[in-house]
Amino acid sequence: MGVQFDNINFLRSAHALGQCPEDRGREAAIAGLSNTGKSSVINVLGNNRNLARTSKSPGRTQLLNFFLISEGCRLVDLPGYGFARVPAAVRQHWGKVLQSYFDHRRSLVGLILVMDVRRPLKPSDEQMLSWCRAAGLPVHILLNKADKLSRSAGLRVLAEVNRKFRVDNGVSVQLFSALTGSGIDGVKDRLNDWFGQDKVN
Repeated sequence: MGVQFDNINFLRSAHALGQCPEDRGREAAIAGLSNTGKSSVINVLGNNRNLARTSKSPGRTQLLNFFLISEGCRLVDLPGYGFARVPAAVRQHWGKVLQSYFDHRRSLVGLILVMDVRRPLKPSDEQMLSWCRAAGLPVHILLNKADKLSRSAGLRVLAEVNRKFRVDNGVSVQLFSALTGSGIDGVKDRLNDWFGQDKVN
Protein backbone atom coordinates (compact mmCIF):
# COMPACT_ATOMS: atom_id res chain seq x y z
CA MET A 1 0.00 0.00 0.00
CA GLY A 2 1.34 3.43 -0.94
CA VAL A 3 1.90 6.51 1.16
CA GLN A 4 -1.14 8.59 2.12
CA PHE A 5 -0.34 12.17 1.08
CA ASP A 6 -3.44 13.88 2.48
CA ASN A 7 -2.12 13.95 6.04
CA ILE A 8 1.12 15.86 5.53
CA ASN A 9 1.97 18.02 8.55
CA PHE A 10 4.68 20.59 9.22
CA LEU A 11 7.37 19.08 11.44
CA ARG A 12 10.09 21.69 12.02
CA SER A 13 12.42 24.24 10.41
CA ALA A 14 16.21 24.14 10.48
CA HIS A 15 18.77 26.88 9.90
CA ALA A 16 21.65 24.39 10.01
CA LEU A 17 22.11 20.63 9.67
CA GLY A 18 22.37 20.20 13.43
CA GLN A 19 18.75 21.38 13.76
CA CYS A 20 17.35 18.75 11.35
CA PRO A 21 15.24 15.84 12.58
CA GLU A 22 17.08 12.64 13.43
CA ASP A 23 18.70 11.19 10.31
CA ARG A 24 16.61 8.04 10.01
CA GLY A 25 13.72 6.87 7.86
CA ARG A 26 13.43 8.31 4.34
CA GLU A 27 13.01 11.86 3.11
CA ALA A 28 12.64 13.49 -0.29
CA ALA A 29 13.68 17.09 -0.82
CA ILE A 30 12.01 19.63 -3.08
CA ALA A 31 13.99 22.49 -4.58
CA GLY A 32 13.71 25.14 -7.26
CA LEU A 33 14.29 28.72 -8.24
CA SER A 34 12.37 31.11 -6.04
CA ASN A 35 9.67 31.93 -8.64
CA THR A 36 8.85 28.43 -9.91
CA GLY A 37 5.92 27.71 -7.56
CA LYS A 38 7.71 25.26 -5.26
CA SER A 39 5.49 25.98 -2.25
CA SER A 40 2.38 25.59 -4.39
CA VAL A 41 3.60 22.16 -5.50
CA ILE A 42 3.87 21.12 -1.83
CA ASN A 43 0.38 22.44 -1.11
CA VAL A 44 -1.11 20.53 -4.04
CA LEU A 45 0.70 17.37 -2.97
CA GLY A 46 -0.72 17.62 0.54
CA ASN A 47 -4.13 18.84 -0.69
CA ASN A 48 -3.78 21.79 1.69
CA ARG A 49 -3.20 25.28 0.30
CA ASN A 50 -1.92 26.50 3.67
CA LEU A 51 0.67 23.75 4.16
CA ALA A 52 3.66 25.65 2.75
CA ARG A 53 3.74 29.43 2.80
CA THR A 54 3.44 31.01 -0.62
CA SER A 55 4.41 34.58 -1.35
CA LYS A 56 4.36 37.05 -4.20
CA SER A 57 7.89 37.99 -3.08
CA PRO A 58 10.28 35.24 -4.21
CA GLY A 59 13.07 34.11 -1.91
CA ARG A 60 10.99 33.88 1.28
CA THR A 61 11.89 30.25 2.06
CA GLN A 62 15.23 30.61 3.87
CA LEU A 63 15.11 27.54 6.11
CA LEU A 64 15.03 23.79 5.65
CA ASN A 65 11.36 23.09 6.28
CA PHE A 66 10.51 19.49 7.19
CA PHE A 67 7.05 17.98 6.65
CA LEU A 68 5.94 14.59 7.98
CA ILE A 69 4.14 12.59 5.28
CA SER A 70 3.74 9.38 7.28
CA GLU A 71 5.75 7.48 9.88
CA GLY A 72 9.34 7.37 8.62
CA CYS A 73 8.63 9.45 5.46
CA ARG A 74 9.36 13.17 5.21
CA LEU A 75 9.33 15.96 2.61
CA VAL A 76 11.93 18.71 2.91
CA ASP A 77 11.31 22.15 1.42
CA LEU A 78 14.75 23.57 0.58
CA PRO A 79 15.46 27.32 0.44
CA GLY A 80 14.55 28.89 -2.89
CA TYR A 81 17.63 29.89 -4.86
CA GLY A 82 18.69 32.18 -7.66
CA PHE A 83 16.85 35.32 -6.51
CA ALA A 84 18.95 38.49 -6.62
CA ARG A 85 17.38 40.22 -3.60
CA VAL A 86 18.61 37.54 -1.21
CA PRO A 87 21.77 38.96 0.47
CA ALA A 88 25.08 37.47 -0.68
CA ALA A 89 25.91 36.26 2.84
CA VAL A 90 22.61 34.35 2.96
CA ARG A 91 23.27 32.78 -0.45
CA GLN A 92 26.74 31.69 0.64
CA HIS A 93 25.43 30.22 3.88
CA TRP A 94 22.75 28.20 2.12
CA GLY A 95 25.15 27.05 -0.57
CA LYS A 96 27.34 25.48 2.11
CA VAL A 97 24.39 24.04 4.06
CA LEU A 98 22.79 22.51 0.98
CA GLN A 99 25.99 20.96 -0.32
CA SER A 100 26.61 19.42 3.09
CA TYR A 101 22.98 18.27 3.24
CA PHE A 102 23.30 16.43 -0.08
CA ASP A 103 26.69 14.98 0.84
CA HIS A 104 25.88 13.71 4.32
CA ARG A 105 22.12 13.25 4.87
CA ARG A 106 21.72 9.45 4.88
CA SER A 107 17.90 9.48 4.90
CA LEU A 108 17.71 11.58 1.71
CA VAL A 109 16.42 9.35 -1.10
CA GLY A 110 15.59 11.77 -3.92
CA LEU A 111 15.06 15.35 -5.07
CA ILE A 112 12.00 16.89 -6.70
CA LEU A 113 13.40 19.77 -8.79
CA VAL A 114 10.76 22.34 -9.76
CA MET A 115 11.34 24.44 -12.90
CA ASP A 116 9.20 26.91 -14.81
CA VAL A 117 8.34 25.08 -18.04
CA ARG A 118 8.90 28.37 -19.91
CA ARG A 119 12.45 28.78 -18.54
CA PRO A 120 13.92 25.37 -17.63
CA LEU A 121 17.49 24.40 -16.75
CA LYS A 122 18.86 27.67 -15.42
CA PRO A 123 22.50 27.67 -14.16
CA SER A 124 21.28 27.32 -10.55
CA ASP A 125 19.27 24.25 -11.57
CA GLU A 126 22.42 22.79 -13.12
CA GLN A 127 24.26 23.34 -9.83
CA MET A 128 21.54 21.46 -7.96
CA LEU A 129 21.73 18.61 -10.47
CA SER A 130 25.51 18.52 -10.08
CA TRP A 131 25.20 18.13 -6.29
CA CYS A 132 22.70 15.30 -6.77
CA ARG A 133 24.92 13.48 -9.27
CA ALA A 134 27.87 13.73 -6.88
CA ALA A 135 25.71 12.28 -4.10
CA GLY A 136 24.25 9.55 -6.35
CA LEU A 137 20.79 10.96 -5.72
CA PRO A 138 17.89 10.49 -8.19
CA VAL A 139 16.11 13.62 -9.42
CA HIS A 140 12.55 14.06 -10.68
CA ILE A 141 12.10 17.31 -12.61
CA LEU A 142 8.70 19.00 -12.52
CA LEU A 143 8.17 21.38 -15.44
CA ASN A 144 5.66 23.47 -13.52
CA LYS A 145 3.21 26.07 -14.87
CA ALA A 146 2.39 23.83 -17.83
CA ASP A 147 -1.01 25.56 -17.86
CA LYS A 148 0.78 28.66 -19.22
CA LEU A 149 1.58 26.84 -22.47
CA SER A 150 -0.47 25.01 -25.05
CA ARG A 151 -0.37 21.23 -24.81
CA SER A 152 1.82 20.96 -27.91
CA ALA A 153 4.25 23.63 -26.66
CA GLY A 154 4.52 21.91 -23.30
CA LEU A 155 5.24 18.57 -24.94
CA ARG A 156 7.99 20.17 -27.03
CA VAL A 157 9.70 21.49 -23.89
CA LEU A 158 9.29 18.10 -22.21
CA ALA A 159 10.92 16.39 -25.19
CA GLU A 160 13.81 18.89 -25.21
CA VAL A 161 14.54 18.41 -21.50
CA ASN A 162 14.20 14.63 -21.81
CA ARG A 163 16.75 14.63 -24.66
CA LYS A 164 19.26 16.36 -22.41
CA PHE A 165 18.97 13.56 -19.85
CA ARG A 166 18.43 10.60 -22.18
CA VAL A 167 21.64 8.92 -20.97
CA ASP A 168 21.19 9.96 -17.33
CA ASN A 169 19.23 7.18 -15.65
CA GLY A 170 19.06 9.16 -12.40
CA VAL A 171 16.84 11.91 -13.86
CA SER A 172 13.14 11.73 -14.81
CA VAL A 173 11.01 14.58 -16.15
CA GLN A 174 7.30 15.41 -16.33
CA LEU A 175 4.93 18.28 -17.05
CA PHE A 176 3.08 19.67 -14.05
CA SER A 177 0.65 22.41 -13.07
CA ALA A 178 0.26 23.43 -9.44
CA LEU A 179 -2.68 25.59 -10.56
CA THR A 180 -4.75 22.72 -11.98
CA GLY A 181 -3.13 19.76 -10.22
CA SER A 182 -2.31 18.18 -13.57
CA GLY A 183 0.51 15.65 -13.15
CA ILE A 184 0.12 15.13 -9.40
CA ASP A 185 -0.17 11.34 -9.75
CA GLY A 186 3.23 11.26 -11.45
CA VAL A 187 4.82 13.02 -8.48
CA LYS A 188 3.18 10.65 -6.01
CA ASP A 189 4.32 7.64 -8.04
CA ARG A 190 7.92 8.86 -7.96
CA LEU A 191 7.81 9.54 -4.21
CA ASN A 192 6.32 6.09 -3.60
CA ASP A 193 9.19 4.61 -5.61
CA TRP A 194 11.71 6.42 -3.41
CA PHE A 195 9.92 5.60 -0.19
CA GLY A 196 9.75 1.93 -1.14
CA GLN A 197 6.00 1.96 -1.73
CA ASP A 198 4.08 0.73 -4.77
CA LYS A 199 0.84 2.62 -5.17
CA VAL A 200 -0.42 6.19 -5.51
CA ASN A 201 -2.76 7.40 -2.75
